[in-house]
Amino acid sequence: MAKLTPELEQHAQQLRQKLQEAGYAYYVLDNPIMEDTVYDRLIRELQELETQYPQLVVPDSPTQRVGEKPATKFISIEHNIPLYSLENAFNIEELKNWQERWQRQITIDPHSDKDTPTTVDYVCELKIDGSALALTYENGLLVRGATRGDGITGEDITQNVKTIKSIPLKLKIDNPPSIIEVRGEAFLSINVFESINIEREKIGEPPFANPRNSAAGTLRQLDSKIVAQRRLDFFAYTLYIKSEINSELSQLSTQWQYLELLQKLGFKVNPHRQICSSLNEVQKYYQYWDTERKNLPYLTDGVVVKLNSLPLQKKLGFTQKFPRWAIALKYPAEEVPTIVEAVTIQVGRTGALTPVAELKPVQLAGTTVQRASLHNSDRLAELNLHIGDTAIVRKAGEIIPEVVRVLPELRPTNAQLFQMPSHCPECGQPVVKPNDEAVTRCINSSCPAILRGSLLHWASRGALDINGLGEKLVQQMVNSGLVESVADLYDLTVESLTSLERMGQKSASKLVDAIATSKSKSWARVLYGLGIRHVGSVNAELLTQKFSSVGQLAQAKATDIEAVYGIGPEISQSVEQWFQVSANQELVKRLNNAGVTMEVRTDTDNVAKEQSAFLAGKTFVLTGTLPTLKRDEAKSLIETAGGKVTSTVSSKTDFVVVGKDPGSKLQKAEKLGIDQLSEAQLLGILEGGRL
Repeated sequence: MAKLTPELEQHAQQLRQKLQEAGYAYYVLDNPIMEDTVYDRLIRELQELETQYPQLVVPDSPTQRVGEKPATKFISIEHNIPLYSLENAFNIEELKNWQERWQRQITIDPHSDKDTPTTVDYVCELKIDGSALALTYENGLLVRGATRGDGITGEDITQNVKTIKSIPLKLKIDNPPSIIEVRGEAFLSINVFESINIEREKIGEPPFANPRNSAAGTLRQLDSKIVAQRRLDFFAYTLYIKSEINSELSQLSTQWQYLELLQKLGFKVNPHRQICSSLNEVQKYYQYWDTERKNLPYLTDGVVVKLNSLPLQKKLGFTQKFPRWAIALKYPAEEVPTIVEAVTIQVGRTGALTPVAELKPVQLAGTTVQRASLHNSDRLAELNLHIGDTAIVRKAGEIIPEVVRVLPELRPTNAQLFQMPSHCPECGQPVVKPNDEAVTRCINSSCPAILRGSLLHWASRGALDINGLGEKLVQQMVNSGLVESVADLYDLTVESLTSLERMGQKSASKLVDAIATSKSKSWARVLYGLGIRHVGSVNAELLTQKFSSVGQLAQAKATDIEAVYGIGPEISQSVEQWFQVSANQELVKRLNNAGVTMEVRTDTDNVAKEQSAFLAGKTFVLTGTLPTLKRDEAKSLIETAGGKVTSTVSSKTDFVVVGKDPGSKLQKAEKLGIDQLSEAQLLGILEGGRL
């Protein structure tokens, strides 16, 4: 092999720079500065250089957008900053109600403190119908791309994200902050979507239902080469910058400045954004794009309205699920008529009775709809719904089918008015409807439906994640009387489980082990699993950061709980009231006695753990396929010994564990002089208990 000279290194750098500039002009600015044939020739030249001299390969090289090997699976990762979804408004009246709510939180007046503006502007952006992505840049380089997931954890799809050419691999900024988090929407243009479906039909595959589903499915392809062929696009809409940054970026004070900064960093930002000084201006913007969006090359299903002031955003904070300072004003969804054949009642884990219309199957927004929510008794009364009615159905937020109205002129002569039952269809006990609520509830704590819902929630992935405890098995447990409380799960034995239908010795043993394993899940997951009204997974994380044990939270007053950033009065009152109920106190006591985690665990809580944490302060990266260990198993072993496992190689990495067919991580590790370990060497260190 010929020797790598400084001249060749400089030439490679020049090629990378020219190709990056050309890609930015073409994919972000939509203003090509280079002929396609010239681009193809230059990238071929760079590929040949990097093949001959692998040490020339850098993470932000245009040649690194498509991975060489398909992934075997996606790894679940925790977001550095939670990805909240947006509250929806479906008309201007609901938008006004949102404004009133945030104004009640903070009174705008000239006597407010300096961080509260005396006037309020809104930033309006088109709501792109795609999939949310979280991008992490370290020292200006893209190191991670992840799906939204549940907002707390998502899937690491970095290899696929790199194929999206409107996402820069390297930020266009000198001296970048150590960490920048960028949020945005990956989407497919209408033309690309249609061409994909034409190709799928040619090869006998079913077409995708809509661009959003197609984009989401594309991002979860294991082979990044397929992702690259799909030609996804990306609009960035916000960013988060680590605090220890240069003064220029730290002085940004508006959402509009964030959007301008995103453009300077090299991102594509939707050009149809606008600052509005009032809700009247927001309404005009919304109405204008209701018509004009039909001429756009991509789908948009509404307008995102955000408070422009960043200090005001910070003051308002978040609810359980949404930022208080932003809302999505959605456009009316597609509506279709169909026949209401029956109405059934669902009883949820909180005892809420929800009427559901059973419909004659109909196609709606790309899917077959057979059921639609009727919400509650108040909504039923408004609709004046009769069995046999022709109903107009749409998808709320283009996701959940709902009945919009009925057509009484088409009502059959023998149609019967549907009325909410006076007794719970599950337990037969009387139901109640509080004057201040629209919901009808069963208040029988022993109701089988409430118990089933509580068990399924407790076992769900975001809570205790008990593998094997599904809906059919829960129904058997409740019907047989084997389980009458969440705490009863921890008294189950293999013998008691094998008495259930289709439950063999092996399955029973696995379930008992899974239930035992759930005891070690975090205090935040346990709090979420308790099913306290208004406490979702995000708020559970916030609460357990402040109240490190169940005892602390149980004794806290609503005012103490509300003092937690992001927690409002509704949540704080609900938590305080829940812990005042004697049945809940007994449940907590039994779970505690069973060994379920009820506090934030620290190394000092467990002497054995402290002694085994000999890898504390050491950072590992795994690359390639290990001979015997799965990646999750290796990660778990390292973390148990106190080490940290990251997905990217940097100067802070201490060891790279190398398996078969390692990727570019090994090359970077060699360049940085980082120590390499085989699986055997790693196991030897772990077994020996020392480095």
